[in-house]
Amino acid sequence: MAPARAHGGEDRALRRIRQACRAALYRDDHLLTIRMRGRRGVFRILPGGGQEHGETKEAALRRECREELGVEVEVGDLLYVREYIGRNHTFSSRHEHFHQVESVFVCRLEPGTEPRGGSGMDRNQLGVEWVPVAELARLEFYPRAAIPCLDGSQRPRNLYLGDIN
Repeated sequence: MAPARAHGGEDRALRRIRQACRAALYRDDHLLTIRMRGRRGVFRILPGGGQEHGETKEAALRRECREELGVEVEVGDLLYVREYIGRNHTFSSRHEHFHQVESVFVCRLEPGTEPRGGSGMDRNQLGVEWVPVAELARLEFYPRAAIPCLDGSQRPRNLYLGDIN
């Protein structure tokens, strides 16, 4: 049996929505970021990644932090949820079929631990960096539209921020 075709002739498998979780880790007015290498230079994102089948968001986030940061975290409150529909944003030529829903949680490091990069870092991950929260808007940080939630200058009316980059 041939694979089902979706609108536009593409395979439905290309149209799956990926679930992901990210950690907002704060220390002394700094936010922990992952430094990434991209085609247009270095940019920063929050640590975290894809949720696996049968894994809770909390378990996925703890696993991702072990892999990317080499530390255990305590998962706290949900800060916001954002979607990223690739065809609507800057990287549309590469992300045309990519659709991700990210849940971002405020997390805490286990006492006495220092993030350094873990055994399962992403391919383009350069390292980890504590960034002054007040400097986020001046850096290449994604998603840019979430910076007001992360720096505390704006509390969302609801936790869902929509399709942002």
